[in-house]
Amino acid sequence: MTGRPLISADGITRQGWILIWTLSTAQLVSWGTLFYAFSLFILPMERELGWSKTDLNGALSAGMLVAALFAMPIGRWIDRGRDRAVLTLGSLAGGIMLLAWAAVSDLVFFYAIWLVIGASFAATLYEPAFAVLTTRLGPQYKRGITSMTLVGGFASTVFMPLTQVLIDWLGWRPALAVLGLVTLAVCGGIHWFVLAPSDRPPAPPAAAGSEDRSPLRRAARTPAFWGLLVALSSYGAAQTALIFHLVPYLNEMRMDSPTIIAILAIIGPMQVAGRVVIIAFAKNLSARTIGSFSLLVQPMMMLVLILLPPTPVWVGLAIAVYGAANGMTTIVRGTIVQEVLGRAGYGVINGALSFPATILRALSPAVAALVFDLAGGYDRVLWLIFAVYLVAGTAFLVAAFWRPRSGT
Repeated sequence: MTGRPLISADGITRQGWILIWTLSTAQLVSWGTLFYAFSLFILPMERELGWSKTDLNGALSAGMLVAALFAMPIGRWIDRGRDRAVLTLGSLAGGIMLLAWAAVSDLVFFYAIWLVIGASFAATLYEPAFAVLTTRLGPQYKRGITSMTLVGGFASTVFMPLTQVLIDWLGWRPALAVLGLVTLAVCGGIHWFVLAPSDRPPAPPAAAGSEDRSPLRRAARTPAFWGLLVALSSYGAAQTALIFHLVPYLNEMRMDSPTIIAILAIIGPMQVAGRVVIIAFAKNLSARTIGSFSLLVQPMMMLVLILLPPTPVWVGLAIAVYGAANGMTTIVRGTIVQEVLGRAGYGVINGALSFPATILRALSPAVAALVFDLAGGYDRVLWLIFAVYLVAGTAFLVAAFWRPRSGT
């Protein structure tokens, strides 16, 4: 793809769409193998190895703390044109660690594996991919990000049932080996062969001591930056706690395995449905407006889970609303920074916003597991998630509207 334009006066070129759809496929696989599959391995690993939910979720938390540490450096490297190396190495590391996980029998080794997977998170999931599209597609970045999230939205729908089938048929260790090989072949191959060196030269780094030339320092002077930081951090914490405790919660509610898989399978299509609604009916709405709606719907969804009977119908309805709102919020995450803070230095600004968000996402599954252990059930866990979602919605409103609108 080197030397071929990705955008033109008429929009995105054929080469641009090849970039978008192939990177989107890599996102589908990366989210499915590295992120969504984790919750399905908790129960079989508990049974075989005798490790507790707190032990297992603690490894996930440790990995996400590493992802937080890498967020800003990776954003800066992508701003400087090193996206091919970043995403390829991240995919290779993730695939190799899944293979190592398949052979794990020691808790310390398991934690070491997840430290490396955490670095892979930072280098392969939405944030670096959004930065690539923002850098390479220029003014067409919104179309690219929206299209990517449409494909990525099927990750849970495809990989959670697929992973469960692999576990049932092969056992959890061979299932992990299969996921590792898929990650190496698909994601590693796409990132190496499709991400040719960018035609757009990277922006030079800011001179030492020059605050006016630093996009991150300029952004940090605005209320929008700090509001987004609180909103995205709170949202990430609540969303991660919910998704990683959903299967154990539904097991506690005495739902059978087919019903649980059916409920989980709702998430992906509803995420895509939420994004299609934006494309079809709300494409002219700002990220401010869409984000305000989607983030305020989430606490209402939690009230359905908390206050209504935990039947498949009500739980399915709540998860459907969660999926649609989460689908919209993913687009907002990829576009709100450019809308309120501008495109200059997007990678490092997004990395700075992701740093505390990833830390809270890292801690939230373990905190939720601790609350579960102390309370002896999931009631208080659900109320905690509701409160954090409410903070996220309120902070987003502050970021989006309680300030003078600066140009993008």
